[in-house]
Amino acid sequence: MSTSSVPNSSPSAAERELQDRFVRENLRRVFALIYRIVGNVADAQDLTQDTFIKALQRKDQLKDGDKSAQWLGRVASNTAIDFLRRKARVNFTEIDSLPEPLPDPSERRADEEMLRAEEAAYLDHCLEALSVRERTALVLRDVEDLPASEVAAILGCSPATVRSHIANARTKFRAIYEQRKEAQ
Repeated sequence: MSTSSVPNSSPSAAERELQDRFVRENLRRVFALIYRIVGNVADAQDLTQDTFIKALQRKDQLKDGDKSAQWLGRVASNTAIDFLRRKARVNFTEIDSLPEPLPDPSERRADEEMLRAEEAAYLDHCLEALSVRERTALVLRDVEDLPASEVAAILGCSPATVRSHIANARTKFRAIYEQRKEAQ
């Protein structure tokens, strides 16, 4: 952003408060959306930060709370999709160079919390089994509750294609989930 078009490039106290409130109100939702698309906490944290940096550079979008939250969802999903596209082109980590996995903190939780954590991990596993487009369409439609036309605009395809992605994703998701229930 050019500082020549903005008389004072540092935000006023009121603007900072608006920005802080915007981040507080949307942080969890944006992180969850991105995490569901990329499936990795560290990447989701970085992409969440990138999303808010992009959003806060567009102050004009923050004026209407409802519209800005919806707009932020599109920014977040596009940021995640772009990341996955770049990541698909570059994948050079050797298996031997990966660090040892950290101990699972859910082992120390109460039984109910362990079951919830296990269920969440399995839901994430089911999401990861979907293609990127299916997973993104499903998350945007069923979790973010965006209309098919908006999901289509984000994915750059027709609403009919979105409905197809969602139907395929639900079918695959249900099959994977049912296999788990039968195995238990």
